Amino acid sequence: MLHNPRITGEAKAIPADVMACEDNKSFMGKLPDESMQLIVTSPPYNIGKSYERRSSLEQYLADQETVIDECVRLLSPSGSICWQVGNHVQDGQIFPLDIMLYPVFRKHGLQLRNRIVWHFEHGLHCKNRLSGRHETILWFTKTEDYTFNLDPIRVPSKYPGKKHFKGPNAGKLSGNPLGKNPGDVWIFPNVKNNHVEKTIHPCQFPVELVERLVLSLTEPGDAVFDPYMGVGSTVVAALMHDRAGYGCDVVKEYVKVAKDRVRDLRSGRLETRPMHKPVYDPSLPRGGH
Repeated sequence: MLHNPRITGEAKAIPADVMACEDNKSFMGKLPDESMQLIVTSPPYNIGKSYERRSSLEQYLADQETVIDECVRLLSPSGSICWQVGNHVQDGQIFPLDIMLYPVFRKHGLQLRNRIVWHFEHGLHCKNRLSGRHETILWFTKTEDYTFNLDPIRVPSKYPGKKHFKGPNAGKLSGNPLGKNPGDVWIFPNVKNNHVEKTIHPCQFPVELVERLVLSLTEPGDAVFDPYMGVGSTVVAALMHDRAGYGCDVVKEYVKVAKDRVRDLRSGRLETRPMHKPVYDPSLPRGGH
């Protein structure tokens, strides 16, 4: 287990959530146009995991396109889509899904603001190529007038007390006292067996990754949606920060876990890894990160 995991504290009023065990196209069809401020998800990669049915790469991309088409309809004019993917693997070759899906988003005129690299230390060990230790998040906006709040996601500066030593600002802090821009390479542990958030899902989102997107790309009261909800990490992150959470998944066991997690959040019992906790602290016992 992680050292000092976060518990949400006393029960409090939390915005609404809507979750269903339902095909995402059916679920989305019931939602009104431009009703979502943020759509964030990690779809299956078509590599034969237990929760997906493997198909040809061409069919997979076509299926993704129909889902993305509907997501664009739901997205508000000032909203963002964050599509987190890795690689499809076939016959020892990798096919980077972010590159293959980019034209689908551009077809709708969406504008790529960042290609965020999520780096993690643990995963499968490859024998015939370098082991994969990152995935990517394509952050698209619908228009040029989009929501972006940097201050809530600033990270500690490397030299927080550094000051200008000459010029008109001599003696003043040279960096923002709130911290620095986190950049486009994010280092979060992936959810493995020793992670406090681990559930039955084999590839679940860490809540802290979604928190950073929620805090920077939405305002309190906005709606956040995940069309491949899994065990509800996106919904949890939205509710933790006073946003409404929507999600769906076709695996009933995952939807049950998602609802259990939201129930625990509302009662103050849910444990999540703190967003600014170091990935590794050498002062802690082994396994304490």
